[in-house]
Amino acid sequence: MNQIQHVESPCVSICVMDEATGYCKGCWRTRDEIACWSRADSNTRLEILDRLRERLAATGKVRRETRRNKPTI
Repeated sequence: MNQIQHVESPCVSICVMDEATGYCKGCWRTRDEIACWSRADSNTRLEILDRLRERLAATGKVRRETRRNKPTI
């Protein structure tokens, strides 16, 4: 049985909650999804990512690229 070893966080280091939607403006997760991420297994993380894609598709918006892995000048 193949199990996914690591699912990277969708965090883009823009941690501001949108009060109207209840989603983070950077990664589009809810507070509960953010809070459980560090202890969630790979399947749960993938389910969260699927919900993020659905949220974005419903709005027509594009998720911002992460700043965490960009080189600093």
